[in-house]
Amino acid sequence: MHILMAGISRSMYNHIFLFLLFVAFFSCQSEEEPLPNVVFILADDLGWADLPIYGNEFNEAPHLTSLARQGRTFTNAYAACPVCSPTRASIQTGQYPARLGIIDFLPGHWRPYEKMIPAQNRTQYLPLKMETLGEIMQRAGYRTGYFGKWHLGNQEQNFAKNQGYEESVIFQGSPYYHYNKVMQPNQDFPEEKVLAEALTDLGISFIEKNKDNPFFLFLAHYDVHVQLDADSTKIEKYLKKEKVQGYPCNAIYASMVEQIDESVGRVMEKLNLLGLEENTIFIFFSDNGGLVSRFDKVPLIAKSKQHIYEGDSLLYIASSNAPLRAEKGTLYEGGIREPLIIKWPGKITAGSRSEIPVSSVDFFPTLLQLTGTQSQQVTDGQSLLPELLNDAGMERDLFWHYPVYHHSRPASAIRSEDWKLIHFYDTGEDELYHLSDDISEEINLSDSNATKKATLKNSLDQWLRQVGADLPEVNPDFDESRRYEWGTHPGREQLLKGEILE
Repeated sequence: MHILMAGISRSMYNHIFLFLLFVAFFSCQSEEEPLPNVVFILADDLGWADLPIYGNEFNEAPHLTSLARQGRTFTNAYAACPVCSPTRASIQTGQYPARLGIIDFLPGHWRPYEKMIPAQNRTQYLPLKMETLGEIMQRAGYRTGYFGKWHLGNQEQNFAKNQGYEESVIFQGSPYYHYNKVMQPNQDFPEEKVLAEALTDLGISFIEKNKDNPFFLFLAHYDVHVQLDADSTKIEKYLKKEKVQGYPCNAIYASMVEQIDESVGRVMEKLNLLGLEENTIFIFFSDNGGLVSRFDKVPLIAKSKQHIYEGDSLLYIASSNAPLRAEKGTLYEGGIREPLIIKWPGKITAGSRSEIPVSSVDFFPTLLQLTGTQSQQVTDGQSLLPELLNDAGMERDLFWHYPVYHHSRPASAIRSEDWKLIHFYDTGEDELYHLSDDISEEINLSDSNATKKATLKNSLDQWLRQVGADLPEVNPDFDESRRYEWGTHPGREQLLKGEILE
């Protein structure tokens, strides 16, 4: 093989390898062997350091630990953005948020008197012309279902049901109880049932109805997003639990982590009872890094539970991403590095771990290759199948573009092997870190590694031009005394209208 490949570029070699792997994989399947089902469970704001499999000693997640023992845990998995909507769009389309033009949550953050005018979302919805995971799986013969938070358009014409998902219930509100009227279509769950349980009920019902067909279930939880709320019995358990040094140990937050874990456990149990476990790919991921405290500095606990931490700092603190730096809304590791577990019985080595850097843009090309489906859509990700099936490495750089004010300043970033550069637009400064030696991003090496900094900055600039990234601009109305004031985003009106259908 190496003799035949002599003189061929690395890019061409990778394409040939992927083709041969694809042929080998599908040629090994008998005509009677069904397509694998796919279950994708997405958490909201769950941090990399929130789970025991990544070292957390306070929160409990036995079902996710079991999933990891049966599948592969990724230690360098990333969201394509440090907030929800852009990452969700990247999962659905395989495109970086900068290319797609959805670079902030919908409608976005806005500080009208800051130094820079942030870039805005080009659309306040996922355009219907974009091909989604739901549509490619539907074309491949799958029954498709989406249940939970969508956040890619507030109007019905932009919901999941018009993006390839045959059955869907979209959660549009924020309460963890009394949520029936903020679901589309409206539901009739008992008022005392917590949201995570209700969404899981919908997912399990979908599995039961489609057990005799290949299915693609996307279950998008709202846990552990603020305002924090959870089952009172669970909260009481964690209030009594011994605290762990160096972690906030917020009992409500820990209860929400457990609620997600129970959802994973219930879905795993249902697949097992129906005899579907061995032919189901199970993916667990989160949409951005963990939140430490709200950007607007208000209490982050639901009013009905605020008495629990009255007079306590935990009224304002949800979690910690340590040893990662910072949190959601930043391009430091705490804002973008995510938990990722993938289980595929008989194909993925049980209990394995991968240090390969992967991104949320990779799920779309992975499922394209898995199903043998073709798409004319430009994709920025790479299929994970070679890594999953053959432990093959992936050689490429990863990129982020978050040109807005949130928990940090407008910035873009690149990771190349173990090196990471963050460029800040308001000052023009670059920060350079070597992640394998400094996972906490404490030592800025930009001054001592000028050549590496210049190389990465050049690659980042080329990528920004290639994807047509929208950049922030100098604000002529900059007011030092008012710079931290939050205003109404100019894109809110478009969000309320949605995409106009012709």
